This record gives sequence, C-alpha cells and structure tokens, in this order.
Amino acid sequence: MARDSQVILTNMCLVEDDQGRFVMQIRDPERYAWDGAALPGGHIEEKESLQASVIREIYEETGLTIFNPKLVGVKHFHTRGDEIRYLVFLYRTSEFTGDIQPSIEGEVVWVSREDIQAGKVALADSMADILDFYFNNDASELFYERDEAGILQRIFL
Repeated sequence: MARDSQVILTNMCLVEDDQGRFVMQIRDPERYAWDGAALPGGHIEEKESLQASVIREIYEETGLTIFNPKLVGVKHFHTRGDEIRYLVFLYRTSEFTGDIQPSIEGEVVWVSREDIQAGKVALADSMADILDFYFNNDASELFYERDEAGILQRIFL
C-alpha cells in the first residue's frame, strides 16, 4: 500500500458575531456547479500555512479580517472512485474587523441558527451536516464514506 496519495486541501470558517449570527455566502447557481448558502472558505495555496489560508479566504470572500481562528475539526471524504482525498479544515472565530461585502463567489449575509431552523436559508449540499458538526457535536472529525450503493454516509468521530 502506497504511503502517499493525492489530496485536495481546503478550509471553511464559522465567523460568529456577538449576536450569535454567522456569515454565509449565497452562491449563484448560474455561475457555480453547486448553489445555496455555505460558510466561506476555499483552497489552501502551495506553501501557505493552514491558518494563513483561512484568514486570506475569509477576507477575499467576505471582506472581513479575522483574528485567532481556531481549528475545531476536519471534514473529509474521497472523491468518487476513491482517487483523491478531499480535506476541509474547519475553523471558528468571533474576532474580526470590517463589514461584510459580496465577492465574486456570491452574496454575503449574516444568518442566525433560527433562520436555518425556520428554512429561511437554502443550504448548499452537506452544509446541514457541517452546521450540525459546529453546533451539536463534540466530534473533531466529520467523515463521509460510501456505502455499497456508492452513496456518501456521514460519520462523526
């Protein structure tokens, strides 16, 4: 068994204000393969630290400068065919400056947990699992593995 493998490295951050709201992006279905509300984040660039990447991504996608993002867990799965592992480093912070602004990624809004529960926000694929991870679990890992039918099943570890 090989010790090395292909991997895609990404991040996501729950940026929360003092009212308990958090920042979400509303992706444009006309422009992207997936749509709906998602926490901001993105790809980690070559030779970039994990923390520097999440700070950069949040600024680029929301206009907010975040401070002291804390790594709270990892979401990961293998792409269809199991060729590539996809890692999402999950961060959280309530320290930031600036005002939210839209970006090329889409509209940026403050959302409450009540908005989500009331169905006022259409979530992107797997975002309900990610929010469940942030708010309702003591897990450090959100892993998806495929069942015999090839359907991804979530596992909190």
